Amino acid sequence: MLCIFPQSTNNNKRMRFVRINSYTDSRFSQAVLYQHGNYLINDKPYEVEIISQGAAIVRGETPANYPELIQEFLFHAPHIHTFVDGQGNIIAEVPKPKLIELNLDQIQPSQFFIDETKLAAVKTFIKNEGDIIIQVWPWNRRYVALDGHTRLYLAVQKQYTKVNAVESETDEYTLYFVTEAQRRDVFSPKDMQKLSHEAYQTKWHRFCDNYFKERESL
Repeated sequence: MLCIFPQSTNNNKRMRFVRINSYTDSRFSQAVLYQHGNYLINDKPYEVEIISQGAAIVRGETPANYPELIQEFLFHAPHIHTFVDGQGNIIAEVPKPKLIELNLDQIQPSQFFIDETKLAAVKTFIKNEGDIIIQVWPWNRRYVALDGHTRLYLAVQKQYTKVNAVESETDEYTLYFVTEAQRRDVFSPKDMQKLSHEAYQTKWHRFCDNYFKERESL
Protein backbone atom coordinates (compact mmCIF):
# COMPACT_ATOMS: atom_id res chain seq x y z
CA MET A 1 0.00 0.00 0.00
CA LEU A 2 1.64 3.18 -1.16
CA CYS A 3 -0.36 5.69 0.84
CA ILE A 4 -2.74 5.67 3.77
CA PHE A 5 -6.15 6.58 2.47
CA PRO A 6 -9.15 7.83 4.47
CA GLN A 7 -10.85 5.00 6.34
CA SER A 8 -13.66 3.34 4.43
CA THR A 9 -16.25 0.71 5.16
CA ASN A 10 -16.78 -2.72 3.64
CA ASN A 11 -19.25 -2.96 0.76
CA ASN A 12 -21.58 -5.03 2.91
CA LYS A 13 -23.93 -2.39 4.31
CA ARG A 14 -24.52 -4.45 7.43
CA MET A 15 -20.79 -4.64 8.16
CA ARG A 16 -18.77 -1.57 9.07
CA PHE A 17 -15.21 -2.60 8.40
CA VAL A 18 -12.15 -0.50 9.34
CA ARG A 19 -8.44 -1.35 9.40
CA ILE A 20 -6.47 0.15 12.29
CA ASN A 21 -3.19 1.85 11.38
CA SER A 22 -2.22 3.04 14.87
CA TYR A 23 0.43 1.40 17.04
CA THR A 24 -1.37 2.31 20.27
CA ASP A 25 -4.89 1.05 20.94
CA SER A 26 -5.90 -0.65 24.18
CA ARG A 27 -8.48 -2.79 22.38
CA PHE A 28 -5.76 -4.82 20.65
CA SER A 29 -2.63 -6.76 21.55
CA GLN A 30 0.60 -4.84 21.02
CA ALA A 31 2.19 -7.59 18.93
CA VAL A 32 -0.62 -7.46 16.38
CA LEU A 33 -0.66 -3.65 16.37
CA TYR A 34 2.97 -3.80 15.27
CA GLN A 35 1.93 -6.11 12.41
CA HIS A 36 -1.03 -3.89 11.38
CA GLY A 37 -3.38 -6.87 11.65
CA ASN A 38 -6.12 -5.09 13.60
CA TYR A 39 -9.64 -4.35 12.40
CA LEU A 40 -12.96 -3.09 13.66
CA ILE A 41 -16.07 -4.84 12.39
CA ASN A 42 -19.24 -3.08 13.50
CA ASP A 43 -17.05 -1.32 16.08
CA LYS A 44 -15.89 -4.64 17.59
CA PRO A 45 -12.17 -5.53 17.63
CA TYR A 46 -10.79 -8.35 15.49
CA GLU A 47 -7.20 -9.47 15.00
CA VAL A 48 -5.25 -11.45 12.42
CA GLU A 49 -1.82 -12.32 13.80
CA ILE A 50 0.85 -13.77 11.51
CA ILE A 51 2.52 -16.66 13.33
CA SER A 52 4.67 -18.15 10.56
CA GLN A 53 5.60 -17.58 6.94
CA GLY A 54 2.22 -18.86 5.74
CA ALA A 55 -0.15 -18.98 8.72
CA ALA A 56 -2.13 -16.59 10.90
CA ILE A 57 -4.47 -16.71 13.90
CA VAL A 58 -7.87 -15.02 13.59
CA ARG A 59 -9.54 -13.65 16.71
CA GLY A 60 -12.79 -11.80 17.20
CA GLU A 61 -16.25 -11.86 18.67
CA THR A 62 -18.24 -13.33 15.75
CA PRO A 63 -16.72 -16.21 13.72
CA ALA A 64 -19.31 -15.59 10.99
CA ASN A 65 -17.37 -12.42 10.16
CA TYR A 66 -14.06 -14.25 9.70
CA PRO A 67 -14.42 -15.01 5.94
CA GLU A 68 -14.71 -11.33 5.01
CA LEU A 69 -12.00 -10.42 7.50
CA ILE A 70 -9.68 -12.96 5.90
CA GLN A 71 -10.40 -11.64 2.41
CA GLU A 72 -9.60 -8.11 3.56
CA PHE A 73 -6.40 -9.28 5.25
CA LEU A 74 -5.25 -11.17 2.15
CA PHE A 75 -5.17 -7.90 0.23
CA HIS A 76 -2.34 -6.77 2.51
CA ALA A 77 -0.72 -10.18 3.09
CA PRO A 78 -1.28 -12.47 0.07
CA HIS A 79 1.47 -14.86 1.21
CA ILE A 80 -0.68 -16.15 4.09
CA HIS A 81 -2.58 -19.28 3.08
CA THR A 82 -3.69 -20.96 6.33
CA PHE A 83 -5.88 -19.36 8.99
CA VAL A 84 -6.55 -20.90 12.41
CA ASP A 85 -8.58 -19.97 15.46
CA GLY A 86 -7.24 -19.46 18.97
CA GLN A 87 -7.26 -23.21 19.59
CA GLY A 88 -5.24 -23.97 16.49
CA ASN A 89 -8.15 -25.33 14.43
CA ILE A 90 -7.97 -24.53 10.73
CA ILE A 91 -10.83 -22.21 9.79
CA ALA A 92 -9.78 -21.31 6.24
CA GLU A 93 -7.21 -22.22 3.63
CA VAL A 94 -6.47 -20.55 0.32
CA PRO A 95 -4.13 -21.63 -2.49
CA LYS A 96 -0.52 -21.29 -1.46
CA PRO A 97 1.07 -18.48 -3.51
CA LYS A 98 4.36 -18.90 -5.30
CA LEU A 99 7.18 -17.14 -3.49
CA ILE A 100 10.08 -15.79 -5.48
CA GLU A 101 13.46 -14.95 -4.02
CA LEU A 102 14.83 -11.54 -5.00
CA ASN A 103 18.12 -9.81 -4.45
CA LEU A 104 17.63 -6.37 -2.94
CA ASP A 105 19.20 -4.71 -5.97
CA GLN A 106 16.46 -6.23 -8.15
CA ILE A 107 13.82 -4.20 -6.32
CA GLN A 108 12.72 -0.72 -7.32
CA PRO A 109 10.91 1.11 -4.49
CA SER A 110 7.70 3.01 -5.25
CA GLN A 111 8.09 4.98 -2.04
CA PHE A 112 10.93 7.23 -0.99
CA PHE A 113 10.46 7.89 2.73
CA ILE A 114 10.50 5.52 5.73
CA ASP A 115 8.77 6.22 9.06
CA GLU A 116 11.19 5.56 11.95
CA THR A 117 8.26 4.67 14.24
CA LYS A 118 7.05 1.99 11.82
CA LEU A 119 10.63 0.79 11.43
CA ALA A 120 10.83 0.23 15.20
CA ALA A 121 7.56 -1.73 15.04
CA VAL A 122 8.73 -3.91 12.16
CA LYS A 123 11.92 -4.75 14.05
CA THR A 124 9.81 -6.56 16.67
CA PHE A 125 8.74 -9.35 14.31
CA ILE A 126 11.42 -9.53 11.58
CA LYS A 127 14.08 -11.93 12.82
CA ASN A 128 15.68 -13.21 9.60
CA GLU A 129 15.54 -12.92 5.81
CA GLY A 130 12.70 -15.44 5.58
CA ASP A 131 10.42 -13.18 7.61
CA ILE A 132 10.42 -10.54 4.88
CA ILE A 133 7.76 -11.18 2.23
CA ILE A 134 6.60 -8.29 0.06
CA GLN A 135 4.29 -7.74 -2.90
CA VAL A 136 6.00 -6.87 -6.17
CA TRP A 137 5.14 -6.08 -9.77
CA PRO A 138 7.44 -7.24 -12.60
CA TRP A 139 8.68 -4.17 -14.45
CA ASN A 140 11.55 -3.28 -16.77
CA ARG A 141 13.51 -6.47 -15.99
CA ARG A 142 13.25 -5.68 -12.29
CA TYR A 143 10.48 -5.70 -9.68
CA VAL A 144 8.62 -2.73 -8.24
CA ALA A 145 7.90 -2.98 -4.51
CA LEU A 146 4.18 -2.39 -3.98
CA ASP A 147 4.39 -2.60 -0.20
CA GLY A 148 6.84 -3.65 2.50
CA HIS A 149 9.18 -0.70 2.04
CA THR A 150 9.91 -0.52 5.76
CA ARG A 151 10.80 -4.21 5.78
CA LEU A 152 13.11 -3.63 2.81
CA TYR A 153 14.82 -0.75 4.60
CA LEU A 154 15.30 -3.00 7.63
CA ALA A 155 16.78 -5.67 5.35
CA VAL A 156 19.38 -3.12 4.25
CA GLN A 157 20.15 -2.25 7.88
CA LYS A 158 20.54 -5.93 8.77
CA GLN A 159 22.70 -6.51 5.68
CA TYR A 160 20.34 -9.10 4.25
CA THR A 161 20.95 -9.74 0.57
CA LYS A 162 17.67 -11.44 -0.39
CA VAL A 163 13.96 -11.30 0.46
CA ASN A 164 10.88 -13.25 -0.58
CA ALA A 165 8.13 -11.77 -2.71
CA VAL A 166 4.71 -12.48 -4.20
CA GLU A 167 3.89 -11.14 -7.66
CA SER A 168 0.76 -8.97 -7.65
CA GLU A 169 -1.21 -6.72 -9.97
CA THR A 170 -1.13 -2.99 -9.38
CA ASP A 171 -2.93 0.25 -10.21
CA GLU A 172 -2.08 2.60 -13.02
CA TYR A 173 -0.64 5.23 -10.68
CA THR A 174 2.25 2.99 -9.58
CA LEU A 175 4.44 4.10 -12.47
CA TYR A 176 4.03 7.71 -11.40
CA PHE A 177 5.32 6.83 -7.92
CA VAL A 178 8.21 4.89 -9.45
CA THR A 179 9.10 7.83 -11.68
CA GLU A 180 9.02 10.16 -8.68
CA ALA A 181 11.21 7.78 -6.68
CA GLN A 182 13.81 7.65 -9.44
CA ARG A 183 13.67 11.42 -9.90
CA ARG A 184 14.70 11.59 -6.24
CA ASP A 185 17.55 9.10 -6.85
CA VAL A 186 15.73 6.21 -5.19
CA PHE A 187 16.62 3.16 -7.28
CA SER A 188 16.93 0.52 -4.58
CA PRO A 189 15.87 0.00 -0.95
CA LYS A 190 19.14 1.47 0.34
CA ASP A 191 18.30 4.81 -1.28
CA MET A 192 15.13 5.47 0.76
CA GLN A 193 15.26 8.19 3.42
CA LYS A 194 14.33 7.53 7.05
CA LEU A 195 12.30 10.32 8.66
CA SER A 196 10.86 11.00 12.07
CA HIS A 197 7.21 9.99 12.40
CA GLU A 198 6.14 13.63 12.29
CA ALA A 199 8.21 14.43 9.20
CA TYR A 200 6.98 11.27 7.46
CA GLN A 201 3.36 12.18 8.17
CA THR A 202 3.95 15.60 6.68
CA LYS A 203 6.11 14.81 3.65
CA TRP A 204 4.76 11.46 2.49
CA HIS A 205 1.09 12.02 3.22
CA ARG A 206 1.24 15.49 1.67
CA PHE A 207 2.77 14.00 -1.47
CA CYS A 208 0.05 11.33 -1.66
CA ASP A 209 -2.77 13.78 -0.93
CA ASN A 210 -1.57 16.22 -3.58
CA TYR A 211 -1.28 13.50 -6.20
CA PHE A 212 -4.77 12.13 -5.68
CA LYS A 213 -6.31 15.59 -5.50
CA GLU A 214 -4.78 16.37 -8.89
CA ARG A 215 -6.19 13.14 -10.30
CA GLU A 216 -9.65 13.96 -9.01
CA SER A 217 -9.52 17.38 -10.68
CA LEU A 218 -8.80 15.94 -14.14
